[in-house]
Formats: sequence, structure tokens, C-alpha cells
Amino acid sequence: MTETTRNVREIAPRPLTPDDVVAVARRGAPVTLSAAAEHGIAETRKHIEGLAAATEPTYGVSTGFGALAVRHIPADRRTALQRSFVRSHAAGAGPAVEPEVVRALMLLRLQTIATGHTGVRPETAQAYAAMLNAGIVPVVHEYGSLGCSGDLAPLAAAALALTGEGEVLTEDGGRRPAAEALAEAGIEPVVLAEKEGLALTNGTDGMLGMLVLTAHDVAALLDVADVSAAMSVEALLGTDRVFDADLQALRPHPGQAHSSARMLAFLADSPIVASHRGPDCHQVQDAYSLRCSPQVHGAARDTVGYVDTVADRELASAIDNPVVLGDGRVESNGNFHGAPVAYAADFLAIPVADVASIAERRTDRMLDVARSHGLPAFLADDPGVDSGHMIGHYTQAGVVSELKRFAAPASVDSIPSSAMQEDHVSMGWAAARKLRKAVDGLTTVLAVELLTAARALDLRAPLTPGPATGAVRDLIRTRVDGPGPDRHLAPQIAAVEDLIRTGAVRDTCNEFAR
Repeated sequence: MTETTRNVREIAPRPLTPDDVVAVARRGAPVTLSAAAEHGIAETRKHIEGLAAATEPTYGVSTGFGALAVRHIPADRRTALQRSFVRSHAAGAGPAVEPEVVRALMLLRLQTIATGHTGVRPETAQAYAAMLNAGIVPVVHEYGSLGCSGDLAPLAAAALALTGEGEVLTEDGGRRPAAEALAEAGIEPVVLAEKEGLALTNGTDGMLGMLVLTAHDVAALLDVADVSAAMSVEALLGTDRVFDADLQALRPHPGQAHSSARMLAFLADSPIVASHRGPDCHQVQDAYSLRCSPQVHGAARDTVGYVDTVADRELASAIDNPVVLGDGRVESNGNFHGAPVAYAADFLAIPVADVASIAERRTDRMLDVARSHGLPAFLADDPGVDSGHMIGHYTQAGVVSELKRFAAPASVDSIPSSAMQEDHVSMGWAAARKLRKAVDGLTTVLAVELLTAARALDLRAPLTPGPATGAVRDLIRTRVDGPGPDRHLAPQIAAVEDLIRTGAVRDTCNEFAR
């Protein structure tokens, strides 16, 4: 791991940035608690200890939880209460989620603790940070969160590992006891005190972490979509005039202006485009999937902008229940409800599906001899003997259909729980989980379009593509051979997916972006 990816991120009583989340969750950057954070945590803990010693019960400190909040718990049973709380709430099922999701939720929980509004002890916060820095990734299951009272089961799985129970992931994807991993890292298992079970589990950290990571990924994929669309426009002998700034300015959506400017730059100095420019152009208008690409991609960009705003607000939040206020009051609240994050995740799944849908339409045009303006059927070397990219398009179409299902909102599907105490939930975790799958699907769809457009551009020889689209085509040729008889297509799709995921396609095209 390089020094640039290991830059320490300070956890302080101020908001984290999306870049902080990506760096820690995905690139393994370590964290450290600031002196201000440690001071605030210690001062808040004094209030909790005072309430714990009082005869009057306080929710979350000396009572049960949820529908059992009416029961006062005696002092000698409170350690057992915290232990039982975490054990019972670590009730997930299904496959383990990705390590980056677990690291994100742990980071965000630590950030809320650092605000000094939770009542966690300083030594507990330090142990949690140490576990994150040691690369200990608790096993968090796919199912268990309803997105209200926070991501309870996922966060409880992390808290359980902190106490030395449960399982953690190994580097090769296996599992081992958390106690072994803690001992190896020199971390003493935490015996939870009053309020700490709630404080470690009551937040939107899982769904928020996934939202931040996927918004980051969608922004990158939209850069790729702009160049894949430009390559398709070029391969289909489309016009670049519709992307001119004076036309786009008539509808001043910022995302649209950004995408259209990029597509215009990618098509600049293209001999293919120049070959059919002028009064003798064979077409009056291009199909919507070509002409309206900036409108669709741009609307998706603007949606990412809205999602970023929601994420920034949530990153600036201190979510716990009950919460410790600056004057020492401990108050119940509803800030753990995941609706803001859930709505944003559901919203972003819509343009992800639609960007994939318009890319599929462009791909289909390149393969249809009746609409491709002289390209061979399915871009096959010997149509009939060879099938070319016919079934690659089937794969793309199947993924697009799946993405339309992912675009159906999870956040409207509340289901009551906890003896009707938690009678309306956000389903934010579910919304974020399907959004991550949608991002994977869009990656595949764009890979098929890039693969197809690169082949179509080669088949326009002796005409050549422009500098930008040609550079992306050449990048693809480093992993996938040019036109010829049919070859195993699945590895070619996977190779282009890898070029997208590693950022190679984006980096290449962005060298030409204005």
C-alpha cells in the first residue's frame, strides 16, 4: 500500500468528507482521534456516569431498549444488559457484505462517537479506531437492517467483534474468531458499559457509507458513459452539431452542459465525423439515443449532485438515540430514521438504470444492419458463420432489465417491527444494497457499449476516429483484439469492465475533456 493511500484521516468533531470515506473504506487509510474528539468524548461520558448513578431511570443508560424501555435495570445487571443487547442485535443473515462497506460503517460510527454526543467511554472509542486501523473486518450479513433505529444488525456485528465475540473476515475471504484477530492486533476486548451498546449500533452508518461509495462510483461511470456515447455517435456516423454550447445553453441544466461539452471534446478532430459533415449529410436528425445522450447523462449528473448534498448533511450529523446534548441532557429523538438516505439511494438508482438503458439502445443500433449505416450485421466478421456481438447485446439487455427492477423504490416498503414501537421504517439499507448492485450492472452495460463501439470504429477503416475516442479504442485494444472471427466474448467483456473499474477508461478520456 502506497503512502498516498495510507494518509491518516483525523476523526474530529467536524464532518468527514466523501473522500475521507472512500480513502478509509476502500484504500485502507488509517484514522486517528483528534485531541478535541477525545476531550469531548471524555466530558460527555461524565454526564452518562452521573445519570447511571442516579436513582431516577434514564432511557439507554439504566433501562431496557425499544419496546422494553419501561424496565429499570439495576446497576449490577447493566454490563449484562449491554452484552445481551449487542449479542441479540447481531442477528444478521445471508452472505457477508463487502469489506469496504463494513469499513465505511465503522468509520462513520466512530465519527459520530467523536462528536461527543453518544456517551461512549474514551477507551471504547480508541479500541474501535484500533480495530479499524488493524484491518479487522467483522462479518456483517446482507440482511438484518430495516434502516430505522439505525442499521442495527450490521452495526451490532461490528460491536460484537469489538467485545471479542463473533467472526471477522480474513484477507482471503475466509472467517476466523474475532477474539483471535483482536489478540493478534494487541487489542483488548471491550467490556461495554452503560449506554455503549446503543451508541455503537444506533445510526445510519451502513446505508450512508454505501451511498457515499456508490455516488463516487456513479460520478466516475458518467464520465465513462460520455465517452462511450461519443464513440457510438462516431461509429454510427452521427452528428456532433447537436452538442454545441449555444444549443445546450437554451436549457441551462448544469449536468447537461457538462456532458455535452465533454462529448463535443471527445468528437473533436474526428475524420469519421468530418466525412459526413455538410449539406450532403445522409441524415436530418440522429436517433434520440444519440442526440439526447447529454440530456440523460446530464440529468444523472444533477441527481448525483443532489445525492452528494444529502450525504454531506448526513456526514455532518450526530446520530444516536438517546443523544447527549451539550448541556448534559440525554434526550430520545428520531434522527436515526434513514428516510433521507433511503430516498437518495432510491433516487440515484433511477438514472443509473436510465443511463444503462440509453447505452443499450446505442449498442443495438450498431448491431442492426438496417440502422448502422453500412456496418456488417452484428459487427460479425462473416455474418451467418459468425455472430459477432449479438449475444453480448443480449447480456447487456438482460442487465438493463435487472436495473429497471432495482430502480423500484425500497423506501416505500415500510414494515412494522418491535411490537409496533418501530412502526415505520426506512428500508435505507435495502435501498443502498440494490444501488450497489445497480452500479455493478451499469459497469457491465458500459463495457459492452465500449467493446462494441471500439469494434465498429475499427470497421469504419480507412476512416479513423478522433484523438479522444481513438485513445479509448487503443486502450481497449491493449486487452482485447480487434475485429476478426468470433472469439470467446465473456473474457472480453470482463476485460473492459476491469478497465472501467480501475479508472483507466476515465483517465484516458479525461485527458481530452474540456
